[in-house]
Amino acid sequence: MFSNFLIGLREGLEASLIVGILVAYLVKTDRRDRLAAVWWGVGIAVGLSVATVIVLEVTANSLSSKAEEIFAGVTSLFAVALVTWMIFWMRKAAKGMASELHGKVDAAIAIGPAALLFTALFAVLREGLETALFLWTNDQSSGSSSTPFIGGILGLGVAVLLGFLLYKRAVTLNLTTFFTWTGAALIVLAAGVLAYGVHELQEAGVIALGTAKAYDITSWYDEGSWYGSLLKGIFHFNADPTVLEVAAWASYLVIVMGLFLSGLKGGKPATTAPTSATPIGNSSVPASTDGDTVTI
Repeated sequence: MFSNFLIGLREGLEASLIVGILVAYLVKTDRRDRLAAVWWGVGIAVGLSVATVIVLEVTANSLSSKAEEIFAGVTSLFAVALVTWMIFWMRKAAKGMASELHGKVDAAIAIGPAALLFTALFAVLREGLETALFLWTNDQSSGSSSTPFIGGILGLGVAVLLGFLLYKRAVTLNLTTFFTWTGAALIVLAAGVLAYGVHELQEAGVIALGTAKAYDITSWYDEGSWYGSLLKGIFHFNADPTVLEVAAWASYLVIVMGLFLSGLKGGKPATTAPTSATPIGNSSVPASTDGDTVTI
């Protein structure tokens, strides 16, 4: 549950900040008449993200046992690749995100409401699809239960609340610290999802290498206990993994975490929202994204 809460919180806050940038810019430029198009775009993006989860669940349930294992394995590997790419892409691209969105909004306004709707739709949909895919695969690797998804929903709810409070300038948030810690935590979660994907593909017979057990502590380790559920939910700990599962988990964690942390040594990581702003009534328009504390 905690792992999906973290996913929902981080990804939801990214989406909330994007919406905040769009709304605040329209308010600043006195184009409140176009706000409806933004909210329609956001609503459609949320709907498509929810539909993605439903499609994944229905598809998995309609497949044979072997096909379901292949589907879960491939989907997990794709989710890990997507999340890894997004973590590094966001750190690189976020610095100019506000100005880029402002330019897209100006161009969309010149074309018409429909263009603005699609601008908001695609900006939020990228985060929504990533969240939906990773929540589903994380749920599968943690076990079949509604509890992990409840954690994701709670995380999204907190993210939306934080986004609203930031927009209203009711709170400030050190985004450098927030996204550094949550980025590192997502890498740990992704390592577990990767190991789960490898496990499913081995079970289906797609991968025949490294199938010997790396260790087996099932004789005394109770996966159904409180500590078993905790370790499974947070770290995707498996009491009897194969050699390839352990190798995949360790290799991913060492390489990706090393690259992520090494990128922080040269300077502060870019944040997904600006840290300086121009006040506009109860809100403000993001101006830059290379500081620590955001006030939207």
